[in-house]
Amino acid sequence: MTKTISKIGNSQGIIFDAALMDLARVKVGDQITVTVHEGGSIILTPVRPAIHAKAAGAAARRLIKKNAALFKRLS
Repeated sequence: MTKTISKIGNSQGIIFDAALMDLARVKVGDQITVTVHEGGSIILTPVRPAIHAKAAGAAARRLIKKNAALFKRLS
């Protein structure tokens, strides 16, 4: 996919159309990490929130409780 750098106010930028946003699974307001490599390659990586141990534990307990009968049959 080729994009053109455009003038946006006093800055320059690249417009991401809806299809590109969907493919990258990003939305307006998401944070992006920008990495510039030797030779000029620019990598944009969405910042994905990490789940904290407390939240992961709570989710696991809910899953186990909700599917207790299934887990018993599988064991």
